[in-house]
Amino acid sequence: MNESLTLHPDGRTSLSMRRRLPHPPEKVWRALTEPGHLAAWFPAEVTFDGDRVGYGFGPGGRVTHREPPRLLAHTWGEDHLRWELEPDEDGGTLLTLTHTFSDRHGAASFAAGWHTCLIALLAHLDGRSPAAAPADMGRLHEDYVHILGLGAVTRDGGTVRVERQLVRPAAQVWRHLDGDRAAVGEPPPAPFTVPSVPAGPVTRAEPGRLLQYATPGGSVRWELGEGTGHGARLVLTCTGGTAAPDAWRSRAAEVAAELAEEI
Repeated sequence: MNESLTLHPDGRTSLSMRRRLPHPPEKVWRALTEPGHLAAWFPAEVTFDGDRVGYGFGPGGRVTHREPPRLLAHTWGEDHLRWELEPDEDGGTLLTLTHTFSDRHGAASFAAGWHTCLIALLAHLDGRSPAAAPADMGRLHEDYVHILGLGAVTRDGGTVRVERQLVRPAAQVWRHLDGDRAAVGEPPPAPFTVPSVPAGPVTRAEPGRLLQYATPGGSVRWELGEGTGHGARLVLTCTGGTAAPDAWRSRAAEVAAELAEEI
């Protein structure tokens, strides 16, 4: 497999992506370090000034390792990017990108973004016109959720929790779930429920952000917050004896897949 996640003891996560490029390391090195080449594929406007790195917007960074044409590593705000180049026996390069960050559940968004950038990098090295961004970025994101094992549910005693990065903004997710039909004291809209968990009345509703309703011995809470990229972060929590972890994991996956297909 060319992609993997590593969870570190300090709570940070590293995403590693490996690609073979049919170009020598020296040529790939120039594409990684020279602003004129970076502009063709990197997702920001990069400038190097000594060990300082500027990205055209937001926080800058610093070079932490620079060993031409084998290793380049630099920070981007709190994140760290490490580019390793190994020559292969055919005169090409094995490129390994390792991106280290704090938001594990955002890893699929990072992976989908870098996947697209690396395709553009190869086109640039080949001398081809860069391809347009994939029209099915939502589907690509969901593919990486599965590849990286990000669809898991956690259970702590009687509480089940599912956290899932979505590919659409909170307002669109809310409409998709029929959230505008939610009213305190009334049954929740069906998309917020699963057949195995009896749904009681809505106890709290904040349009575009939160819906909570009672269940036998507990509650279900859907919360939409700020996520990685352009989509919302869903946190789904169910408490009580009818928590049903498999049902909520499946429901969150269904919602994510449905949203990925929406235009």
